[in-house]
Amino acid sequence: MFIQTEDTPNPETIKFIPGQPVMPKGIIEFDAVEKAMKSPLAKQIFTVKGVSSVFLAGDFVSVTKEEDASWMILKPKILATIMDHYMSGMPVIEEGVLSGIDEQDNSKNADMLNEIEKQIVELIDTRVRPAVAQDGGDIDFERFEDGVVYLRMRGACAGCPSSTATLKMGIENMLKHFVPEVQEVQQST
Repeated sequence: MFIQTEDTPNPETIKFIPGQPVMPKGIIEFDAVEKAMKSPLAKQIFTVKGVSSVFLAGDFVSVTKEEDASWMILKPKILATIMDHYMSGMPVIEEGVLSGIDEQDNSKNADMLNEIEKQIVELIDTRVRPAVAQDGGDIDFERFEDGVVYLRMRGACAGCPSSTATLKMGIENMLKHFVPEVQEVQQST
């Protein structure tokens, strides 16, 4: 088994690509070992001292380290942990947990969205989400209120130094161009 790694724009996060499916549907993020108990893979990754969060998506795992930890030490340990997990045959996530995971698109409540919100979600899903996933993250539409679009950055994108520029220069400009009702984009917390 060969696991590829990719740096992300967030220097605290690396994207690990095992060459096998990670999540059959949806995404899930764990910011503490206590929250990762239903994921044997995430739980094992948290045993590596210095890991602060684990993000599981379709074909990759993004791992964020604590600020004072070193990738020189962590990266080989995380690679070995992921390889051992896949070689063991254990599931990435326990049976039954997937039914509670949202699909990896913003249309989960499409019937409750107005026309402007549907346009925003469509643009995010088709133009933004693929690029953000390449960087080891994801983006969720939270709401549209008084001309402001609220988005939540996840995985490598959460806490990334360039996420503000991505939101303001990239996403905000694109949404303003295609949806004149959009005046601003802000990051949800």
